[in-house]
Amino acid sequence: MIRYAIPLLLAASLLAGEPPAQPVTCESLARLKLPYTAITAAELVPAGTFTPPSGAPIRNLPAFCRVSATLAPTADSDIRIELWMPESGWNSRFEGTGNGGFAGNIAWNALAGEIRRGFAVANTDMGMHPPAGSDASAFAGHPEKWADWGYRATHEMTAAAKLLIKAYYRAAPKYSYFSGCSTGGEQALMEAQRFPDDYDGILGGAAANNRTGVHTSILWNYVVTQREPADYIPPSKLALLASAALAACDAADGVADGLIADPRQCRFDPATIACRGADADTCLTAAQVQTARRVYAGPKNPRTGEQIYPGVPRGSELDWSRFGPAPGKTAPPPFEAIFKWTMGAEWNWRTFDFDRDYTDMAARLGPVLNALNPDLGAFQSRGHKLIVYHGWADWLVPPGEAINYREAVLTRRERDAGAKASPAAVERETDRFYRLFMIPGMAHCGGGPGLTSFSGMDPLVKWVEQGIAPDSVVVSGKPGGVAVERPVCPYPQVARYRGYGETNQAGSFICADPGAPK
Repeated sequence: MIRYAIPLLLAASLLAGEPPAQPVTCESLARLKLPYTAITAAELVPAGTFTPPSGAPIRNLPAFCRVSATLAPTADSDIRIELWMPESGWNSRFEGTGNGGFAGNIAWNALAGEIRRGFAVANTDMGMHPPAGSDASAFAGHPEKWADWGYRATHEMTAAAKLLIKAYYRAAPKYSYFSGCSTGGEQALMEAQRFPDDYDGILGGAAANNRTGVHTSILWNYVVTQREPADYIPPSKLALLASAALAACDAADGVADGLIADPRQCRFDPATIACRGADADTCLTAAQVQTARRVYAGPKNPRTGEQIYPGVPRGSELDWSRFGPAPGKTAPPPFEAIFKWTMGAEWNWRTFDFDRDYTDMAARLGPVLNALNPDLGAFQSRGHKLIVYHGWADWLVPPGEAINYREAVLTRRERDAGAKASPAAVERETDRFYRLFMIPGMAHCGGGPGLTSFSGMDPLVKWVEQGIAPDSVVVSGKPGGVAVERPVCPYPQVARYRGYGETNQAGSFICADPGAPK
């Protein structure tokens, strides 16, 4: 604590005191002293093309002040951050951006996209850049690295970025936002739960916030498709399976439009396309039927029967080839490093015990990696807003967990409110600051066989700065090759066809409660 006292005082005076008398140049930021921070670069980048230290050149950028820094909040931390600030035309907003997977690199395109919109924008590698020739497995035995990845790096990036913005513009941001998907979605929810002061508005997509659960789900899908060659479903049959699921599920919402609006309303069984004789491309073998059923079911504790994580939804089948390689080819399970952190470098996926080993991993890693705290009271009390979105065709982070988390938040708030408030009243109050959007046919963070993207930052800014909540967001896609626009409604509301108008036009639908007459 003592060694941090002086730099903390300097940082506090920077935030609270008067701006310096002399104009601040970008290059002068290199001399700024911040807590446990080494500023490694501070340079004015001219408008045009910027070539980052890794990755392809990025074009059509405005002139900006680029600051690179390394943060070491613990002796074993090595968190790299980038902050880009427009040289002119700053909109007085700051945006922290998320990463994907184990991170390990700066998400340069996330920085580029938002600085073009006038934001001062930051990103971090989350302290996960491994030694050359290694991967995240190298961080076994480094619990401070796990904590950096789980929650600390994002918060430290945010704190440092705000100090730098204050120093450069001689004014703090009027509003601060965070946006991210996948790992970025986990970062979003972790910020709302642990650091409610950091951001006025948070946008989180396809959140891997149940870290230990989702990585066990990913392993489950690898195991059930790789145990025996006969268990693997080739891409040609995945297309067959996807078509059969769509045919069975499409009209469950009252209109056949090439979209599975809510896979939970469909009970499609892959046995309906089982081979009646010899194996063929037009049917699934008995082993492949069982594989599909296991993928839909998701991982369960074999001893207790408890659901570890929701199953992969119907409608996501075209992406199942990503679960693992075809027979005759080899590839390790995705994200195997997280299992090595708790089970050692020699762990074997074939012997993973979904009872004992999962329980041990969750106990050791869950406290620093899982963003599952349902208490968002501190975030709400500050007037902050949260938008979460998830694709109903997400094959990597199954979307059921987004609903599970919202239900947990409602349950917690009902408990806190006691008998004086009805569940409906609690839900209405929750909608004042937290809304969930489930996107029909969208895969992991985008793409997929239905609606393909979700643009939530503008609705979030409008909600935070003008108090206008997003009652729906229009999303587009080309299911079956046909251009479609559809309003996506805050969960649990659904887009209901009016009964007239073109089904590919957003105006033909209204948001309605799921129990309302069709």
